[in-house]
Amino acid sequence: MESKKATTNAGAAADFENLEYVSGFGNHVSSEAIAGALPQGQNSPLICPYGLYAEQISGTSFTAPRKLNLRSWLYRIKPSVTHEPFKPKVPTHGKFVSEFNQSNSSATPTQLRWRPVEIPEAPTDFIDGLFTVCGAGSSYLRHGYAIHMYTANKSMENCAFCSADGDFLIVPQKGKLWITTECGRLQVVPGEIVVIPQGFRFVVDLPDGSARGYVAEIFGTHFQLPDLGPIGANGLAAPRDFLAPVAWFEQSTCPGYTIVQKFGGELFTAKQDFSPFNVVAWHGNYVPYKYDLSKFCPYNTVLIDHSDPSINTVLTAPTDKPGVALLDFVIFPPRWVVAEHTFRPPYYHRNCMSEFMGLIYGGYEAKADGFLPGGASLHSCMTPHGPDTKSYEATIALGSQAGPQKIADTMAFMFESCLIPRVCQWALESPNMDHDYYQCWIGLKSHFTCEATTVENTDLQNGHN
Repeated sequence: MESKKATTNAGAAADFENLEYVSGFGNHVSSEAIAGALPQGQNSPLICPYGLYAEQISGTSFTAPRKLNLRSWLYRIKPSVTHEPFKPKVPTHGKFVSEFNQSNSSATPTQLRWRPVEIPEAPTDFIDGLFTVCGAGSSYLRHGYAIHMYTANKSMENCAFCSADGDFLIVPQKGKLWITTECGRLQVVPGEIVVIPQGFRFVVDLPDGSARGYVAEIFGTHFQLPDLGPIGANGLAAPRDFLAPVAWFEQSTCPGYTIVQKFGGELFTAKQDFSPFNVVAWHGNYVPYKYDLSKFCPYNTVLIDHSDPSINTVLTAPTDKPGVALLDFVIFPPRWVVAEHTFRPPYYHRNCMSEFMGLIYGGYEAKADGFLPGGASLHSCMTPHGPDTKSYEATIALGSQAGPQKIADTMAFMFESCLIPRVCQWALESPNMDHDYYQCWIGLKSHFTCEATTVENTDLQNGHN
């Protein structure tokens, strides 16, 4: 057997640009890089084909209901247990948080916004470029989430990363990512997302030389597709558009290879002499996957009023309370807006959920100025927010003459949670903090008049303007 690793940059580019995938969300998949590598009829035979080791990775407890049970069997050249003891990473990272309390983060109801973080000048890989912005709960108690951002300018070298705390939902904003996992390889470009489930080891290479983006990490649960309810059987994110890698492996020895494991928000390292990506075959339903956001099928108002943003949910991480999410991943994609007699941008509101927003490209309909690609905003539980002054005035100036309009060339997103986030000190003290964010609403003036300006209900029902 020869290593499947590419030997040149050109070869690597060709490999990643032409990767094959298997499609479908939550499917039980079988994949083998060498025909016959998967055992037949059982998961753990006395001797596996080609002398491979059988190893299971479980994303749920063994006794979870079958419809919720997540696990995969990996058939590898050497088992992942073959490593030296874990030790605290030196130097320490310092900006990872998975236990949110008064000692490491602050509560604030103020609307917050950050400008994009610049790509660092010093060599920085994906691990060193990660930093926590905010979050809630505890990875040890298996309930909560953390929101990170990353900026990087070099590929990971002779090391792999793994989070024992939770699933990573990565949203690239700048620069494509070549991600190698134990199940195979994925290319992820801005406009796509990738989910690396809890416990999987992976490497991030940067073919464009630099990268920036966002990460939502969830503790104690996993992402799933939202129920569609009255929408019916189709719409939003289609299961078939989610792509998982196919089996691929490295056989070569790797002296001094380092596994970097996130555990309780701290980083630990362990040395081994082989690549963790030595899985020749696998089968199961616990697997990394990616999704192209342009394939999302949005639903929208066709007569009056602005739909709640939940109509744009791509993935949800549920709680035990029906309809309440630990974290929703919601997008605001290109779409037609046609509502009559309606203020079309998002309405002003206070929400029992907390909303962290990012912008991948383009502009956002409710923020004419200041909300930039690569930037972020946070509107916490019951903190009022909505369109800025410029967006509001431009909307009402059109009056009822506004015809159908296509919101184009944009992709914003939101991480929304029922848990109130605490904000890390370095995020509050960041030079990228927009301390004038509140000014975007200060200019809102009273338009109150004693004269009626609304359209009568009968006119609406009869279709009159």
